[in-house]
Amino acid sequence: MPYENIDELPPAVRNNLPPHALEIYLAVYNNAWTEYQDPIRRRGNTTAEMVARKVAWAAVKKESAKDLETGRWEPLFYHK
Repeated sequence: MPYENIDELPPAVRNNLPPHALEIYLAVYNNAWTEYQDPIRRRGNTTAEMVARKVAWAAVKKESAKDLETGRWEPLFYHK
């Protein structure tokens, strides 16, 4: 189901991403949730939730990267 705000995101997302990445995740997840409600738009037996999670993480990874030394996600323009 779509999330109303960042506080509703799963702890694994909320506790690992910086604020800007959380905003990206939230917006993209909610958009993908709506877009992939029709099973014809999804592959195999995936649910709208599964697709929305994958699409949201892909969007985060375009804008952020996980620092291998610290394990923290950072905007790409800060990444070493």
